Amino acid sequence: MKTDELVAFLAARADPVPTHTVERRIAIALGLGLPLTALLMLQTMGLRTDLVHAVAQWTFWMKLTFTASLALGGLVLIEKLSRPGVKVGFAWVAIAAPLLVVWFVAAISLFTAGPEQRLGLVLGSSWSSCTFNIAMLSVPLFISTFWCVKDLAPTRLTLTGAAAGFLSGALGALVYALHCTESAAAFLGIWYVLGMAIPTVIGAALGTRLLRW
Repeated sequence: MKTDELVAFLAARADPVPTHTVERRIAIALGLGLPLTALLMLQTMGLRTDLVHAVAQWTFWMKLTFTASLALGGLVLIEKLSRPGVKVGFAWVAIAAPLLVVWFVAAISLFTAGPEQRLGLVLGSSWSSCTFNIAMLSVPLFISTFWCVKDLAPTRLTLTGAAAGFLSGALGALVYALHCTESAAAFLGIWYVLGMAIPTVIGAALGTRLLRW
């Protein structure tokens, strides 16, 4: 059988992909991973003890907005990368914008703070555990997101793996924010971002292996 005939034969037997397949798969992945991440946080760390008072502070909502915005950016990116031939376009802006805003606020806060206050703004009281905790909480989401994307049709495997890792890290950070008492922009811009970077790097390294189809 000639190549043209084979292509025509396969194309004739191809069934159309159901509408919103990618969105449904991602929703299932997050529906599985997010509750497990929340349960892991509650079992190993617990909610912050002053949560009732914290919700009245704008810094608490700034932290949630920061992590949720990055998660949304990761969601947009993974949705595009899961489709072969779809351009990423301005999806990177949804990730870059929250990072630049927090780093800008962090720079201003460090510049205006006294010399004796700057180290405290950067390290807080939990810098040594924050990054690890976020990376740990991202594990259930990392697994469910990779499972979701593998059954789709990514073609840029390293980049897609990084995006899947970043999405899991950002959602892990969002859940961790309900436990963490830190709110300084400098702290968030360093340790939270490093916590998201770990699954991002791991995802990029594993993308070519785990997402091959």
